Amino acid sequence: MTHTPQDLSLALIDAAKKAGADAADAIAVQGTALSIDVREGKLEQAERAEGSDIGLRVFVGQRSAVVSASDTRPETMTAMAERAVAMAKEAPEDPYAGLADPSQLIREWDVAALELHDPTEEPAAQTLQDDARRAEATAQGFEGISQVQSASASYSAQTVALAASNGFVGGYQRTSRSTSCVAIAGEGLEMERDYDGDSRTFQADLRSPEDIGETAAKRALERLNPQRPKTGAYPVLFDERIASSLLGHLMGAINGAAVARGSSFYMDALGAQILPDGISVIEDPHRPRKGASRPFDAEGLATQKRKVIDKGVLTGWTLDLANARKLGLDSSANAARSVSGGIHPTAWNLEMTQGDQSRAQLLAQMGTGLMVTSMIGSTINPNTGDYSRGAAGWWVENGELVYPVSGVTIAGNLKDMLKTMIPANDARTWMSRVVPSLLVEGLTLAGE
Repeated sequence: MTHTPQDLSLALIDAAKKAGADAADAIAVQGTALSIDVREGKLEQAERAEGSDIGLRVFVGQRSAVVSASDTRPETMTAMAERAVAMAKEAPEDPYAGLADPSQLIREWDVAALELHDPTEEPAAQTLQDDARRAEATAQGFEGISQVQSASASYSAQTVALAASNGFVGGYQRTSRSTSCVAIAGEGLEMERDYDGDSRTFQADLRSPEDIGETAAKRALERLNPQRPKTGAYPVLFDERIASSLLGHLMGAINGAAVARGSSFYMDALGAQILPDGISVIEDPHRPRKGASRPFDAEGLATQKRKVIDKGVLTGWTLDLANARKLGLDSSANAARSVSGGIHPTAWNLEMTQGDQSRAQLLAQMGTGLMVTSMIGSTINPNTGDYSRGAAGWWVENGELVYPVSGVTIAGNLKDMLKTMIPANDARTWMSRVVPSLLVEGLTLAGE
């Protein structure tokens, strides 16, 4: 008999009760994933995975444990529940652990309005192979491209169901379709690599393979013959395709788990100005066709649109129930979980206020400095915000791109960087994180 994810999650709750758990919640995921890689016009690798995964969290008093499996037979679920209860009895007590009160649970939602699932038929493996081949052929057609390191296309579809002993039951379907290409320009020690890719919920929204292959090739060619500017303090413009990393560092610092354990450089910043006046960050988990959208979080609470930062002022943390209890606050309905892991707070779709200048206008404003288009490595001090990353991009003089740059390090302090940054108006609005290019003054650049 075929069981739906909802059947499986409810069966896990029932098994946990029979095993002696005081409370429990469960997740079940059924899905299909298909991935195709090509090289030199030929199929290099094809992977298809179909299956079900189940995860169970049980509570015995204030003690808890998490177990998971990919075997959904009844006897396996019974064994899982018994093992989880035995593990929980040996775990340390956590006074903040526990399910949501039934009064906190969402009762009604409209998952159809979020358009998380593309009803279009699953693409054939040949269709994905053709997409990857077209991206590769386009990139390979540019003079100076020595090889295409990889060209891939993939598709996935999932049905997710959550259930808990407090009465919550909910689920939704998701789809994802993507194409990517990595191109290499030059020969020998002079080779440079860059990429492009696109991932969408609906196949019809995906950019063409030719567009992706062309962009990957042009980016790789632009990186040939890089230089290293002299060490010094310069303004740095974070190009739109990597600017969201700064927002990522900010969101990590206001994550409730980091705040609750005292490892955030924004520990005392609630209600304080942390971004320039006029710049807000809005979290909206109800944006249609976005990978981070959802009607409820992993604890059954209704997700909601909120201003994380309102005109530069930090208004709240990203919280699940346990961390909210530690801080004496209410959950912001940001609980996430994987099949094999416990609950943790995670931000959903984010959008930063855009500026009124183009990237070119910001380059003109910066005069001389560095435009960063890619970064490697990361040294971030979570307590102080000290920031250091390897970077590559373009050297800018008199507002114009002069030569490609590679092998440099940029450093500063995130609190200072975020408080003085200037946004452009070039964000891609279809992304889950909508962040424009960002100009930051006075970073230290380690070059020659």
